[in-house]
Amino acid sequence: MQHHGLLPPRDPWLPRFEQWIEDKIDGLPVDVAQASRHFATWHHLRRIREIADAGHETQPAVRSAKQEITETVKFLCWLHETHGRTIQTCTQNDVDQWIAAGPTTRHAIRTFLVVSKRDRLTTVTLDHRYAQTCPALTQEQRIAWIGELVTGGSETLPYRVAGVLILLYAQPLKSIVRTRMTDIVDEDPMAITFGKHPVDVPEPFATLIRELVHSRTNLRTSNNDNPWLFPGTHTGDHLHPDTIMHRLRRIGLSNLGARNRALDDLVVECPPPVVADALGYSHQVAFHHAERSAKTWARYTGRRIR
Repeated sequence: MQHHGLLPPRDPWLPRFEQWIEDKIDGLPVDVAQASRHFATWHHLRRIREIADAGHETQPAVRSAKQEITETVKFLCWLHETHGRTIQTCTQNDVDQWIAAGPTTRHAIRTFLVVSKRDRLTTVTLDHRYAQTCPALTQEQRIAWIGELVTGGSETLPYRVAGVLILLYAQPLKSIVRTRMTDIVDEDPMAITFGKHPVDVPEPFATLIRELVHSRTNLRTSNNDNPWLFPGTHTGDHLHPDTIMHRLRRIGLSNLGARNRALDDLVVECPPPVVADALGYSHQVAFHHAERSAKTWARYTGRRIR
């Protein structure tokens, strides 16, 4: 009914997130609950409401917020039970001990510490965590997977196209599923928009995308007015990113490894800012991959970019 305009649009994730916060804080010690509620409400909930008011999808922000809030609650409970301290009396040694004694997910408390320091509740800090390893396919594996997805029969058409968009344009799954029909311009050559400006889609990949455009699945409930290139099973929705991830993982394609290899190669061919703007990445991420590939901005000086 929302999809066909009979009801106004309503974000499904925001009210669920509000209830999740209440359930998460219920039963916690007073000091822990107060600090957790302040962080969840005045930082995350306010930010997600702004995203919803702007008409953007809130699910990725809700998922990230839940992880940060969960790790924050764990940290505050440990601080309360082990040392009898709150965030106001927390020491730098407490934070270092917590981080050193557990999994890498504990670094998710960094946002909480930044917000608490901004609000003058604490003076402790936590640096950014940088991954020690960065999985990536070899170029030979990337080429082989591109050939398999274009010509092979290991998967159905929508998932083959999704895999090609990862291997060619380093697109994350959350961006792939939000690709709209209007993002594709079927001219000569075909172009598709991921970031600030369209990028060309050469053959035979244009033919593959063209086939998907004319044979999209899951249209029984919304007819042909579904705006997404990858329609979901619910009216007006797109596929969930995890659906594509599990299908590609089943045939052995590493989503992260494919994206890293594609981005590493693209920043060798073009300046990182150009790649970032074209593919919807931040300049920081693009320069990071350029550094990983041992390429600097000076390499591009005077080079003609088509």
